[in-house]
Amino acid sequence: MKNTSVQITYQEYPKEPVAIENLSVKFMKQAGFIPLAFDGKNMKVAIADPEDADTVDALIFSYGCRIEALKGKKEDILEAIERLYGAGSQSIERIIEEAGKDVYEISEEGETDVDHLKDLASEAPIIRLVNRLILNAVEMRASDIHFEPFENEFKVRYRIDGVLAEIESPPCRLQAAIVSRVKIMANLDIAERRLPQDGRIKLRISDKEIDFRVSTIPTLFGESLVMRILDRESLILELEELGLPQEISAQYHQAIHQPYGMILVTGPTGSGKTSTLYTTLAKINSSENKILTLEDPVEYQLRGVNQIQVNPKIGLSFASGLRAIVRQDPDIILVGEIRDRETAEISVQSALTGHLLFSTLHTNDSAGAISRLLDMKVENFLLSSTLLGVLAQRLVRVICGGCKAPTHPEKRLQIAMGLPEETLSRTTFFAGRGCEDCRGIGFKGRKAIFEYLSVDEAIRKEIVLNSTAEKIKAVAARNGMTTLREDGWRKVIKGETTIPEVLRVTLES
Repeated sequence: MKNTSVQITYQEYPKEPVAIENLSVKFMKQAGFIPLAFDGKNMKVAIADPEDADTVDALIFSYGCRIEALKGKKEDILEAIERLYGAGSQSIERIIEEAGKDVYEISEEGETDVDHLKDLASEAPIIRLVNRLILNAVEMRASDIHFEPFENEFKVRYRIDGVLAEIESPPCRLQAAIVSRVKIMANLDIAERRLPQDGRIKLRISDKEIDFRVSTIPTLFGESLVMRILDRESLILELEELGLPQEISAQYHQAIHQPYGMILVTGPTGSGKTSTLYTTLAKINSSENKILTLEDPVEYQLRGVNQIQVNPKIGLSFASGLRAIVRQDPDIILVGEIRDRETAEISVQSALTGHLLFSTLHTNDSAGAISRLLDMKVENFLLSSTLLGVLAQRLVRVICGGCKAPTHPEKRLQIAMGLPEETLSRTTFFAGRGCEDCRGIGFKGRKAIFEYLSVDEAIRKEIVLNSTAEKIKAVAARNGMTTLREDGWRKVIKGETTIPEVLRVTLES
């Protein structure tokens, strides 16, 4: 045996577990040691007490090898054991295999014993499996985890950079136990599988506090469950970092510093509307302004902002909540979404009475927001007086910097952009070839593309005339509005994204 008083650092511990047969994790934890290397004849270990002859003798007796004992901090050793040999070290496949031995199929038809379901959801293999699925999703920068039951399979998919990717899925017989485990974590009723439910989970992962929004809904073959991952540290709260083009940034800055009026952000679910609005509020938040928000749900907590959670079950809807918060003497109001005529009318009235109001709409472009509000029977003359601007946005995937290379897109894709041949001929296009860093996809991360419709006199005139979205967009384009596709094209020229990405998220202009 060779002992040394030199204390190793945590960085010197192995990245992968050292393969040694029949080495008990419990024994390693109790004795305070971890193997660093083993070649069959020599074993190097980090041990909290290098003078612990009993542990060293036990290793020599078990493996008949020479032991080199290095001193290590006990907390470092325990952390390395957990990382390399604990539940977090096991692959999905290994945990699924382990879980399958202990958990048996539960029929989704008829009544199921709730206590039995709780027992199965509390089995160690199921807990490890759910924890590993969540941890993997966070590490892969997923925004959502989808648990989807089908007739002969139970799919688990991650939404990464806006696109769903299927992973190694557990067998169908684990479906009820896995869904029940997540429901227990979110404080949902595991006995109720006929009605949709919503809940939240808060976890600390890698020293980060991450929130999860959980939604369940009954389907033909069981409950479909989606976990939305809300990483507070990923929220951008600097307006300059959103990627607004210079001309749009100048117009938007001017609008958000107006004393009153209404500003809308539009786009489909998952297009970054909430992040843009939170970033905007952070920009204009000051001790002189009182800001109240009405959200469903409150995704992130903003310092210095009074945030209210909508709760329709007790009558606190967007419309009723908006009526109440106007009496709180706010300067700035954020309404999570304008969903109906009542909310739209109260929003316009609030903007008319000296409040700066922000909200979102689910429309395809900026001009469509005006048509949508007019369809909700908002008076055209009131809308023309209150609306300051509409910001439409989408998220496109960014080319991975590790495998970015010049490429030649198909001619039909170039033509689809609707640009002159001269412009296309002098542009160098890029794409990701796929590497370990981006998991072979060629993209890593996302960036927003924008379209901002500033409501000037010409647009106000079209609103009063109840013009169509196409007519309003044509007038705005003549006045210099940059469309979503045009902003996307700029990012293609810069080598940030690809033509197929821009075409995927934009309508033909």
